[in-house]
Amino acid sequence: ANMGRMHSKGKGISRSAKPYRRSAPSWLNKVSPTQVVDQITKFAKKGMTPSQIGVMLRDSHGIAQVKSVTGSKILRILKSQGLSPEIPEDLYCLIKKAVSVRKHLERNRKDRDAKFRLILIESRVHRLGRYYKTAGKLPPNWKYESATASAIVQ
Repeated sequence: ANMGRMHSKGKGISRSAKPYRRSAPSWLNKVSPTQVVDQITKFAKKGMTPSQIGVMLRDSHGIAQVKSVTGSKILRILKSQGLSPEIPEDLYCLIKKAVSVRKHLERNRKDRDAKFRLILIESRVHRLGRYYKTAGKLPPNWKYESATASAIVQ
């Protein structure tokens, strides 16, 4: 009944379990939502991605779920502050991976497996780009090109 992976035969079922209670835990009573929002904006201005911000808040500040404290998720908070990334994070990570594999292929021309994996990565990039265009998260004229991809990632 589980959905399989896109480019392999795995059907793994391991995943994290979110807490059942949707209210903030008792140790967060002294933390106000405005403090959390300020913390999120501070991390975003440093150049951290939304998931990196979430990990930082969870590990260093004891805030497991930002939504339980503030009432809205990290990306929504960043959008309201005008700090959201121009392309979605998952697409950005795939483009970054494709750029690194392409760089590897420039040095190792005979690596056939890397060439095959690059095709799979780029097909995922195209698929995700198509989804985000229909969802309105990307402009309709956005197109992934391997030549300009390294400029997107820096």
